[in-house]
Amino acid sequence: MDTFRPGPGILFRRLFDDAATFPPGNAAMPDAVVSHLGWRSSAAGDLVGPFVCASPHWAEFVDALAVAAASGVSVSVTVASGVAAVEAAVAAARDEPRATLVSVEVPVPDQAGLDDAVELLDTVLPDDVTGFVELPWSAVDHAACNLLAASRHHLKIRTGGAFVESFPSEEVLATMIGRTVEHRVPFKLTGGLHNAVRHRDAITGFEHHGFLNVIAATASAMEHKDVSTVQALLATRDADHLTDLMHRLPPEAAREVRRHFVSFGTCSIDEPLQDIKDLRLLEEPR
Repeated sequence: MDTFRPGPGILFRRLFDDAATFPPGNAAMPDAVVSHLGWRSSAAGDLVGPFVCASPHWAEFVDALAVAAASGVSVSVTVASGVAAVEAAVAAARDEPRATLVSVEVPVPDQAGLDDAVELLDTVLPDDVTGFVELPWSAVDHAACNLLAASRHHLKIRTGGAFVESFPSEEVLATMIGRTVEHRVPFKLTGGLHNAVRHRDAITGFEHHGFLNVIAATASAMEHKDVSTVQALLATRDADHLTDLMHRLPPEAAREVRRHFVSFGTCSIDEPLQDIKDLRLLEEPR
């Protein structure tokens, strides 16, 4: 069985939310559910977070669970149509005995709607369900972070997608990370974050952030480093340097990083897992 190095092992537990049915993976629901069950029962199971299901595909998810004879599957439901549809999505999820709803992810188009969104989430989400609010990058300011910090809900930040405009620059992402850390708002990321280290995609030409870069940047922000230092860590492509930083993080600092950087959605579990194996952050079986 795979064993984890003490520092980095803490960093990767439940880091990879399984978004296999989302672009660019676009896995068929039955295949995605079977694959998820396989990952969760594998030696790497501790690295895999909940299955991410878009609310319009809930019935397909339920059918796939039944076919797979699955039970107790943790799920995060995305409600792209907005907060008004959250209550119905939560009711459907809580009514399914094979699944355990752990979080709901919902976009809010601007900061003006954040107060109402938080109030609604407070009303409709059970205490054991976390709300992730996705805001436009420009809306992730001190006021928004203050509001979320005073609530039990977290921030969702988009870091990629089908268009180059979906990828924040290092400066923009560094600023958002700095603000979330300052206000102690946990965050998850979504989109374009399949690999450990920053790189340019050979096909699209898009610049992708790396999840090791984000971990290093979050640790730097925790030390109250200025935004240019955080930005430089997001920009580096030096895998050896990032790997060394992972090993040098004390266990308690690693835990604190993960209290800030909760997880990221990825349509591939294999890609990020292979990256940390290749960088020897995951020990091979003995």
